Amino acid sequence: MLYQLQEFNRALLEPLSSWAQTTAKAFINPNNPLSYYPVSQRIAAGYELLYRLGKEYEKPDFGIRTIEVLGKKVTVTEFTSLSKPFCNLIRFKRYSDDVDVIKSMKKEPIVLVVAPLSGHHSSLLRDTVSVLLQNHKVYLTDWIDARLVPTSEGKFHLDDYVHYIQEFIRFIGADNLHVISVCQPTVPVLAAISLMATNGEKTPVTMTMMGGPIDARKSPTAVNSLAMTKSFEWFENNVICTVPPNHPGAGRKVYPGFLQHAGFVAMNPDRHLRSHWDYFQDLLVGDAPDAEAHRKFYDEYNAVLDMDSSYYLDTIKTVFQEFALPKGTWKVDGQLVRPQDIKHTALLAIEGELDDISGSGQTNAALELCAGIPKNNKEGYEVKGAGHYGIFSGRRWREMVYPRISEFIRKHPGTPIKPVASKATSPTTKPITKRAAPAKKTVQPIAKKKTTARQTSAIATATKKVAAKVMQTKITPKSRSKA
Repeated sequence: MLYQLQEFNRALLEPLSSWAQTTAKAFINPNNPLSYYPVSQRIAAGYELLYRLGKEYEKPDFGIRTIEVLGKKVTVTEFTSLSKPFCNLIRFKRYSDDVDVIKSMKKEPIVLVVAPLSGHHSSLLRDTVSVLLQNHKVYLTDWIDARLVPTSEGKFHLDDYVHYIQEFIRFIGADNLHVISVCQPTVPVLAAISLMATNGEKTPVTMTMMGGPIDARKSPTAVNSLAMTKSFEWFENNVICTVPPNHPGAGRKVYPGFLQHAGFVAMNPDRHLRSHWDYFQDLLVGDAPDAEAHRKFYDEYNAVLDMDSSYYLDTIKTVFQEFALPKGTWKVDGQLVRPQDIKHTALLAIEGELDDISGSGQTNAALELCAGIPKNNKEGYEVKGAGHYGIFSGRRWREMVYPRISEFIRKHPGTPIKPVASKATSPTTKPITKRAAPAKKTVQPIAKKKTTARQTSAIATATKKVAAKVMQTKITPKSRSKA
């Protein structure tokens, strides 16, 4: 019923929001005489704020069109490499016509960025991806809004999340792959790589854990406290809704994005109220850059997606109530998750000093759990002055975090990619040699026959006659011309 009420409110606000947008534009339009009145700017700013508060926010575009490599502009295109019902594996492909740039890009390491499935779209990592593209080949998990997935595709559990990560790693190839997980996926990513190591599969060269609840018992935040204090049944009965009929996923049980968004805003209501007030003031004084920065942030922040209820409830129970990963009791499809089995994947754990979502020590817990990784292949890094979003977006990400990750990746280069041999020189052409071998064997008996003395004498006599005849032949000009 809650979802239907939200849809009803959205339908009511849509005409009001559109009217507010039109009115705001009218009061700043130079062709409108009313725009020259002293209060017109204030009226326009008020209606613009009303429009922003009431509008529906759709999934934003990544918008990464070009980046710089070796000081030159390189074109970037985005396409789906692998499609799954609940997630697409996206590749950001770079193109250039400069030979030096192409050679440089071919040698660069491959990175899989695992975006969080926690209410926001993967485009929230736009800054993360655009910076990594300068020196890396980048793949990204793009999670699909559960209300868009038909019920015929079945449910999506936390175990399925783990299997998705494993499939993506195998698809790209673990030999030269570096995995970066941001926030929520640190837990399933660590489980996925642990299970691969336990089963004797090749694991990625490095894994970077950024601001995730590996062990939510350490320095619990408001997010952790809610999950710990409320019972599993409370979440099941109070935050799970059914997708209404007007969506492709009608009938699916989900944790709606609008509830997740309301929870994030409720954590810091004063900060968001102040931000909107500052936006209003920027519109009054005509500070276009700051006003545009506000729009870009909230276009991203207010765009949310629904999560399948099975995945959400599994995460609440496994990560925040049972603490199954740090306790060593988590099983995925009946197999125990053993991070200590990881031996050949280097680990970098990153935390924000002021992170109010994943508290201090929660991510660093991975360093202790991965006891099989040599100490010289494990590092922890605390980003001074950074909150949760600051470790993967903004100035601190670009100036402090990214250089550390890039350096860590280059310290562990992985297996060099060998050029593919041509068919003429490839070892795989051995079967052709084997097929040719029988022909040689049939010739060998003829070559080994012994000639008799009479045959040898006859051959010698014939050879002498031919030689004598050649010596007696007179070469004429006519015969020379024919030659």
